[in-house]
Amino acid sequence: MSKKIIIIGSGFSALSASCYLAKEGHEVAIYEKNETVGGRARQLVRDGFTFDIGPSWYWMPDIFDKFFNDFQKKTSDYYQLDKLSPAYKIFFSDDVITIGDHMDKICEEFERIEKGSSDRLRKFIKTAQENYDIAINKIVLRPGLSPFELVTKETVLRVDQFFKTISQQVRKDFKNPKLVSTLEFPVLFLGAKPSKTPSFYNFMNFADFGLGTWHPKGGMYEIIKAMRSLAEELGVSIHTNSPVEKIIVSNKKATGIRVNGNEIQADVILSGADYHHSESLLEKEHRQYSEAYWESKTFAPSSLLFYVGFDKKLKNIEHHNLFFDTDFERHAEEIYDNPQWPSDPLFYVNIPSITDASMAPEGCETGFFLVPIAPGLEDTPALRAQFFDLIIKRFEKRTGEKVEKNIIFHESFCVNDFKEAYNSYKGNAYGMANTLLQTAFLRPKLKSKKVENLYFTGQLTVPGPGVPPALISGKLVSELIAMKN
Repeated sequence: MSKKIIIIGSGFSALSASCYLAKEGHEVAIYEKNETVGGRARQLVRDGFTFDIGPSWYWMPDIFDKFFNDFQKKTSDYYQLDKLSPAYKIFFSDDVITIGDHMDKICEEFERIEKGSSDRLRKFIKTAQENYDIAINKIVLRPGLSPFELVTKETVLRVDQFFKTISQQVRKDFKNPKLVSTLEFPVLFLGAKPSKTPSFYNFMNFADFGLGTWHPKGGMYEIIKAMRSLAEELGVSIHTNSPVEKIIVSNKKATGIRVNGNEIQADVILSGADYHHSESLLEKEHRQYSEAYWESKTFAPSSLLFYVGFDKKLKNIEHHNLFFDTDFERHAEEIYDNPQWPSDPLFYVNIPSITDASMAPEGCETGFFLVPIAPGLEDTPALRAQFFDLIIKRFEKRTGEKVEKNIIFHESFCVNDFKEAYNSYKGNAYGMANTLLQTAFLRPKLKSKKVENLYFTGQLTVPGPGVPPALISGKLVSELIAMKN
């Protein structure tokens, strides 16, 4: 039976859910507070430069393929996808590690750093591939309703991997600190320290080394444009500049929303907005989780972001670059253990125009700089300026490239912007971390326990942070809605 379904927000999970629900014959309408769709995956275009404001890594191409295949489509129907070679560089204080586009190249690089490490790496990645198959084809496709969802023949045989950490596993097999950092890096996408992330999540290493790093021509926003096109083709109506002020509840049932002072009725409400904010749209007695609950959770970092236009082509740099030339552990402690502005931060640099000329004017480069920081920090123009100066100087030192006088403009985005643009709890960038006690059924629920016909999706619920999980979250919640309705 067809239902009228309202979706709050238009990020990856919301767009994903809208497509699945419309495919089932429901009347679906999206209400987005900002001028453009995409949630955190928006785009900045200035003076011929194109920047992805949010996500910039395209990993797990199989997940994107599966999403479009569910609608008898292919990614190539919407955007051109190129595998990056090399995938990325990691800059240390005394060396640079280049991650190639297949395992043989990566093994050669590991062997250069630590003789004998390539054999251990192949074994490590083999286990990671097995875990990837279990995680992506079984665990993440379950809606987080029961602890028994984690109990399968495969997971029982790997139960120890849920109680050991990534750090313990990596450091048992690899001693060189550069290789340790290289292997611990991918789980940072899950929003927690490697020392707090179960070793089962080494499937992220297979996503990295096994499946490779890709780039949609024109940037990550091409995926959003593709999903919007698909949603509208399926009959979804999308309303931008439409901030939801309230979720209306009558007799413990969600019956509609209030937007710009107008009440809009619906049979089902699904929020893809920040979960904490979504519940703030309800009267207190209808909220599932208290402020104390949210305060007790481990959130993924926020970010200080800079979007920089350079008036020259850059050398000694790749599309994706990690600057691990300072103390990894110290920076992690300043994010998770003792939240403060980092004293000597690691940072990430994305120069998409290195491989995609469409993203910058001729002879120029588009630069995206990211410093991971603790959520909830004080955010001031003076602090942003201080850190911009710091990372540009570090960038010059490590690459040997003078760029300060070649900056045409730069714009920044930080904690205050995450709060204002996305109603993000404490200005977090990636949602709730995937620690052992915040995995699967232990995450905030897809379906409200207190209000009938009210659902949630996105990176604070199942399966977790990241773009591919967001696509899956939208599918999972659409299946729950279909079961109930």
